[in-house]
Amino acid sequence: MSYYFTLNYPKNLKPCSVSDLLRQLLLPRKWRHYLRINHKVLINGQYRYFNQLVYPDEKIDLILDHVESEQGIYLPSGKFPDPIYEDHDLLIINKPAGQKTHPNQGETNTALNDCATYLKYTPYIVHRLDMLTSGLLLVAKNPAVVPILNRELTTKIFHREYLAVVNQTRSLPEKGTINLPIGHDPMDKRKRMIRSDGLKSCTHYQVLQKCSDQTALVKLSLETGRTHQIRVHLATIGCPIVGDPLYNPQCNLDDFLHLTAFQMSLVKPFSFNQIKVKLPKEKIILLNQ
Repeated sequence: MSYYFTLNYPKNLKPCSVSDLLRQLLLPRKWRHYLRINHKVLINGQYRYFNQLVYPDEKIDLILDHVESEQGIYLPSGKFPDPIYEDHDLLIINKPAGQKTHPNQGETNTALNDCATYLKYTPYIVHRLDMLTSGLLLVAKNPAVVPILNRELTTKIFHREYLAVVNQTRSLPEKGTINLPIGHDPMDKRKRMIRSDGLKSCTHYQVLQKCSDQTALVKLSLETGRTHQIRVHLATIGCPIVGDPLYNPQCNLDDFLHLTAFQMSLVKPFSFNQIKVKLPKEKIILLNQ
């Protein structure tokens, strides 16, 4: 299958070589090689050598007919997701708390199964949300954009922010950074814990509201994306998330995890355009709002 992308080189940027242009677009090295060997990158309708310059407002066409994906088929669930943003290549949904992001073998009730129902074909996974976490989940509609989105994740171009309600078992400063390594808990395979031999993990937080019931509404952003990172970091500083069954001793069994991915920003693949998506306020289901 072939994928076609067209863009204009931005007027506010300096001229650059074709090679540098493709690097700026985060195309994988083997894809750049393919485009060069097969003359599948056109500037104003003509092939241009990779050391030649591209100038502002020139039209760029990319033809990718070598893209492969090893991802399996996600069967449709029969249910529709809650779409928040959609374009030709991307779908961003509001994943409910309690739903897994993607299926294991035989499962059909995950967020990506819902997306398969909506799209009428298998979507492509980009990142995950914990099952208990609600909020914005980005899905790729074709495999051509997946490597670029993966690079945006690793280079922090793709940025996510969260809201959480926490129990204040100790006073929480107005803002701060939690920089503690996280690894597996040897006593419970479901859990993670702070340990000296763990992976580097960094969470930034800002208190938005302190409440009379000793809870607080906190905004969080991540420099790293470890499993349960926000949950472990907040519990470690004495402010576990309300409704966290693994890390909050005060959790009630009938409660839910008060953690929502409420905002994300990224650069649309094969473009220089930033996208910023925010979950509508009425869809943010948290206490104290």
